[in-house]
Order: sequence, then C-alpha cells, then structure tokens
Amino acid sequence: MKAVILNSGMGRRMGALTKDHPKCMTELSPRETILSRQLNQLVNAGISDVVITTGLFDTVLMEYCHSLSLPVTITFIKNPVYDQTNYIYSLYSAKDHLHDDIILMHGDLVFENIVLDDLLEFPGSCMIVSSTAELPEKDFKAVVKDNQIRKIGIEFFDHALAAQPFYKLQKSEWKLWLTKISEYCEAGNTGCYAENAFNEISDKCVLYPLDIKNLLCSEIDTSDDLAVVSNRVADLAKKSVYMCFSTDVIHGGHINIINKAAKLGSLTVGILTDEVIASFKRFPILSFEDRKKIIQNIKGVVEVIPQNTLSYAENLRNLHPDYVVHGDEWKTGFQRPIRDEVIVVLQEYGGELIEYPYSKDRSYALLENRVRDQLAVPEARRGRLRKLLGMKKTVTVIEAHSGITGLIAENTTVLQDGKAYQFDGMWVSSLCDSTAKGKPDIELVDISSRMRTIDDIMEVTTKPIILDGDTGGLIEHFTYNIRTMERVGVSAVIIEDKTGLKKNSLFGTDVDQTQDTIENFSAKIAAGKRALKTKEFMLIARIESLILEKGMTDALTRAFAYVAAGADGIMIHSRKKDPTEIFTFCDLFREKDATTPLVVVPTSFNTVTEEEFSMHGVNIVIYANQLTRSGIPVMENVAKTILTHHRAKEADDMCMPISEILTLIPSSVFEEEIR
Repeated sequence: MKAVILNSGMGRRMGALTKDHPKCMTELSPRETILSRQLNQLVNAGISDVVITTGLFDTVLMEYCHSLSLPVTITFIKNPVYDQTNYIYSLYSAKDHLHDDIILMHGDLVFENIVLDDLLEFPGSCMIVSSTAELPEKDFKAVVKDNQIRKIGIEFFDHALAAQPFYKLQKSEWKLWLTKISEYCEAGNTGCYAENAFNEISDKCVLYPLDIKNLLCSEIDTSDDLAVVSNRVADLAKKSVYMCFSTDVIHGGHINIINKAAKLGSLTVGILTDEVIASFKRFPILSFEDRKKIIQNIKGVVEVIPQNTLSYAENLRNLHPDYVVHGDEWKTGFQRPIRDEVIVVLQEYGGELIEYPYSKDRSYALLENRVRDQLAVPEARRGRLRKLLGMKKTVTVIEAHSGITGLIAENTTVLQDGKAYQFDGMWVSSLCDSTAKGKPDIELVDISSRMRTIDDIMEVTTKPIILDGDTGGLIEHFTYNIRTMERVGVSAVIIEDKTGLKKNSLFGTDVDQTQDTIENFSAKIAAGKRALKTKEFMLIARIESLILEKGMTDALTRAFAYVAAGADGIMIHSRKKDPTEIFTFCDLFREKDATTPLVVVPTSFNTVTEEEFSMHGVNIVIYANQLTRSGIPVMENVAKTILTHHRAKEADDMCMPISEILTLIPSSVFEEEIR
C-alpha cells in the first residue's frame, strides 16, 4: 500500500505562518509539524512508500523531508501549475506512480493514531466521516445512502455527514476514480475538486463511510484551526490506556493489539495473578513475576500492575484510564458480564472502551494447543497441586470417572461477583470408578483397570489428579503402585487407615470395618515416601477415627503421628451431617500444626461452604461423587421414557444436543477453529 499526501496548495489563509514554507510544515508543537506527524504515523503503521505532491516551496519541502531521516521512500511530484489548478491536477500529475492500493490525504490534515488504524483495517474502500460533528458550511460533506457514499462536496446537506479528505482506496475503486480524474484534467477541468470526478462514478466506485465520531481528524485552514487542533493534539499526549492480559504465551496477535493500544496514550497493562488465571483459564506455565517481566519489555508498555480479579472495576476506578482496549471476542460468551461491567465503570467518569477484532490466525491456535499439551505432560502436571496450595486458600476438586467427566471438571466455569470459579483438580475415586464399571466398591477393580481410567482422563485434561488409593494394600504392593502414579503424573494419592476387605466409609459402624494400628499405617506412609522419586508428589493420609466413632483424641493422635511419618496432608472424614466434629478436629489440629494441608470430603456435611472450611484451616475440598450420583437418575429416567413412549422424542428435552457435547472435546473445537 502507498500513501499520497497532497501538498501543492498555496496556504494563503494561514497568513504569515506560511510565508516561508508550505502549510504542512506548520508546527503543531515544538516537537512536530503537521507533515512530520503524518509521516511518523504512516511509518508506525507499516507504510514505507509515500508520494507527496508539491507546489510553492517545493525545494524547502523536499529538504525538510530528507532532514527527518525516516525509514520511508518519498517520491515528490510537482504540480507545474499549482497556482492555477486544484489538487485534482496534482493527482493527475502523479498518476504514473499511483497504481497500488492507496491512502489519500490532504497535507493539512491532523488525525489521531486510531483513525489511521481504523482506516487501514477497514475491509473495503472508505472515507472518514463523523456522525457527531456539525455539518460545516464550507467544507466537505458526504451524502450517505444505504451505507454507501453517493456524493462528496461542500454543497451537499441532505443525508450528509461531515467528512474529511482522508481515504483508503483499493486498487479497483482507485483505478475508476483516477481514470475519471484524467478525463477531467485532459478536458481542461482542473479548477474543481477531485471529488467532482468521483461523484460522476459513485455508482461504480464503491466507497463506504468510516464513522470516527468524536476522534480527532481535522484540516487546518486558518490560525484559529491551528490553535484548536494543537490543543487537541496536546491533550492526546496526556491520554491513558489500560489493558489486561492473562496469557503467558505472547504471539503476534498480542503484540499487534499492544502496539495499537500504545498509540492511544500512556499504556498500563494489568496482569492477572496466578490464582485468577488458575480459576479462569488454565494453570499458568509462567509465574506472575515472569509474565510481568515479559510484558514490561514490550515496546509501548509504560507500566505493569497486578489485576487481582477478572473484574476490571478496582483497577479502573483507581487509574481512571481514558481508554480500555480489548479484543472483540468478549462481546459474547463467558466474559460478556465482565465487558458489561467495564462499560458501566467507564461511564462513571467518561472513559471509552475500544475493541479490536480478535486474531484468528491458525498459527496462534496451534501455539495455544501446544501449550495445553505441554500442561498435560506428567512432569508439568505432577507438581501442580502443590503449586495451587501455595497460591490459593482453598483448592476445590470434583470427581471424574471418565474422559467426558474429566472434561466437565476441566472446563466448567461460573462467573460470580467479578470472579471466575473453576474446579482446581479431579478426584479419581475407587467408588466412582467401580460404579462406572458396574462393580462393587471393594477394591475389586485392580490397579491396571484404574490406570486405564486415569489415562482416559489425563489424555483430555490438564488439571491435577488426586487418586483414591483405598487402603493402599500391602506395603510391598503400595510402594510399587505409588511410584507408578508418580511417574504418570498423578499429583497425590490418599490412603485410608483401615485394613482388610474394603467397605465404603459411609456405612460407618453398620458394617465390620477394622482400623489399622498407628504403627503399621505410619510404616506404610514412610515406605511410600521412600519409594517416591520427586518432592512434587503428595501422599495424604485419610483418618477413619470419626467414621468408626473412635473419638477426637484418637483422630488427632493419628494425624500427628502420620505427619511425623511423612504424610504430606491429612484427610479427616465424617458421616455426620453436622460438621461440628470436623470443625473441632481442624481447629485442634491447627493449634499444633499450621502448615500441613487438611482435606475434607463434604458428602454428608454438605451445607458447609468452602469459605467456612477455609476459616477452619481446610486447604482441599473434594466433591467426591456428585457427577456419578447425578448422572445415574437422569439416565434411568431417559431409559424409562423411551420404554414408555416406544420412541425417543419425549426424552429429547432431558438430553444435551450432541453438538454441545462435542464442544467439550478439545480436538473437535480446535479443528473447527482452524478449519
């Protein structure tokens, strides 16, 4: 693309300001002239080929342009009869150099960066108009009908918008217009505007209006104009901009939008904290500090600050930026409420939201997919639970017993009060695994079968897995099995201090259950810890004393003994609906041990909130069987409905459409995105 700047005019209305040089060299500030600003803007937008038409003071103009030392090739074309013709003849004089897509502007035009960006990104040929500006008496107006410019001139008022001589012209439209310009000039019609020629072919030369509303784009014809525009340019230099990033994979799309934002003013970037990202998107590969350093070193970024929630409200009310910049992908879907809140906060003080098209480059999608794959590898996944415990007060985990339930655990998100909530990990229990296979929960499903379930889940998810290890079995077997779990990328295993044939804990004393001795179970913990190869894997001891009604003293004695034996966490269980004994245990444990993670499974005492658990020192809350328990009644109901009606139609309202199910599956979504 080539830019054309028309500078053949005499500039008489500027008086003494243009007695020694063309109008385009008039100073807007001590640092820039109209022309130096235009050329710098073009260069920053990636345009390096410029045609400048000249007239009076052509030598002065050429020498000035060379003195700027900009990385741009400038072709100067002098209008030989500049004092007798309008700029239509200047374009005619330069016609042999104008066979490309072009940006066409007058040399006295001053505009802000976003106007040029919008012009370049417009998908067709267009002219700058403003629907908010008053119609000028003696300057250009554009007659717009059916979203197409039909006439351009100073004489039109009906169906007209204020317009500026600033165009993006694709080769096809420009060829039509330039041909008509040539016809005019060769017939001697050189005293009119080039737009007169356009008006004769506007049915063929398709030109769209680009409405910039209140953005700066103005010609300078008089010294009064110069004063007004100079003040507006000075105000632009004081503008502030805010963006927020969660990504730790910076690609060209991010750099592009940062460059655009930096052109609007002083750019502050908010970086979502690790905890927010882990709740909203996926576990960050890079820490907050590393991501901060990357963003700080991108050209145009002035300051980087943390954003502690998905909600922008706190940072916006502190900073009062003139602009918030974001991609347009958040207009729909999960982030829409966040966008709505941003608009409300900006309205409080007069800020503006600017949205750019979200980049759908296939290579960016491929990059993000590779990052996701990297998060799933055992070495990256294994230590994620420990990291989450270091960054969050409460880690929430839900059961998964198949690939599809793993995807539900991975992707389910709720936006509430400006915060996003997701499950932090998955619980693979023997109960749900056995139930999914139609077998009793008595450790009948062997380790090989359970490994297949784990593999199915790991293949399609990235979040940490906590494995229900039942009793752990014989010490000799347990040491091998725990090492296998560590190797494949499981983050933790929980073993219970019972012996013999397993019976579900919620039966309590209704069935015969034998609790292991403290010495034997401590030995199993110690042996398991010795077998591990890394410090990332967690071995958590589950205490059954309250289930078996052995009392609080026994439960606490065991807890401290198990920690001494090397346990990385303590799970305390109860089958009572009243959480009092759970709270009591946690409070008494925390009096002596402030750091060892505490785990609860609130299947019975399910009225307690995560915040309440946190107040009593609980670190991990496991929702152990809700997906299994909720799925079976629905499937039974669907089966009965089909049997009752002898067809499937009546069951449709109880079933999720297959297309929605497929959106849960990463490969299906990814292939659709890059197709």
